Amino acid sequence: MEAVTEVGQWQAELESVFARVAGRFVRADLRRRIRDYVRGLLAPVERKNGWQLAEWAGHRDPAGLPHLLNGARWDVEAVRDDLRDYVAERLGPGGVLIIDDTGFIKKGTTSAGVGRQYTGTSGKIDNCQIGVFAAYASGSGRALVDRELYLPKAWTSDRERCRAEKIPDERRFATKGELARDIVRRRLTAGLPAAWVTADEVYGHDWHFRRLLEQLDIGYVVAVPKSQQIKSLAGIWRIDQLIEEAPGEAWQRLSRARPTNPGAETFDSGKAAHEHTTDSDRASKG
Repeated sequence: MEAVTEVGQWQAELESVFARVAGRFVRADLRRRIRDYVRGLLAPVERKNGWQLAEWAGHRDPAGLPHLLNGARWDVEAVRDDLRDYVAERLGPGGVLIIDDTGFIKKGTTSAGVGRQYTGTSGKIDNCQIGVFAAYASGSGRALVDRELYLPKAWTSDRERCRAEKIPDERRFATKGELARDIVRRRLTAGLPAAWVTADEVYGHDWHFRRLLEQLDIGYVVAVPKSQQIKSLAGIWRIDQLIEEAPGEAWQRLSRARPTNPGAETFDSGKAAHEHTTDSDRASKG
């Protein structure tokens, strides 16, 4: 009985999301298709491409869902912002904005941005697309709130190839770090109630990324490589050197757990002893 009640709650919540974005789709058939498409993504469909999702939804014409994604006119950025507002309302303030990229392995050469590049998905250089994503997480849950497709220079330097995949002419080459900064700036200035930001060393190594967070006056915890340099008026040090030389009293043990979860992971946090640092002076060990 509890399972039935929970399913009903999920359905009601999903309908509230559809109602929120319905106005972005001017035609009734597009509104029906977006409902079927999202439901299909949440369903146990083996391969979640447009054709199989259409079959799962019972569409007589399987071309409807591909048309929704590739040909229909609707404001995808407005839907993205509706999602942000929904997530902020449901998950509440004080959460963390998480920046990371992921790869989508491909076999062909026509998908926008596809090329041979490193992806953590396979742990090697592979034929793939790369997307930079932002998720918002709090004690109430977590959800994606933004994304940007990374386009290698091989794509942005070939305007005809871009036009064939409907990539706007104004889209120029941007590094993953630049895309991440755009996402963070867009989400925080729009009012996403994050208390801090976190990212791996791909972004933590980029001082422009860290400086943006400082300018936006938001706390952050980012990974950096051990060769990262810390600069101050007193000199320049590698981050691993500072960690090695830091006295025991410089460290404080913290936990990512709630008080009710005694088995949670702990880590040591410390602050460099050198004053007047102009770069990030926080590090972690363990």
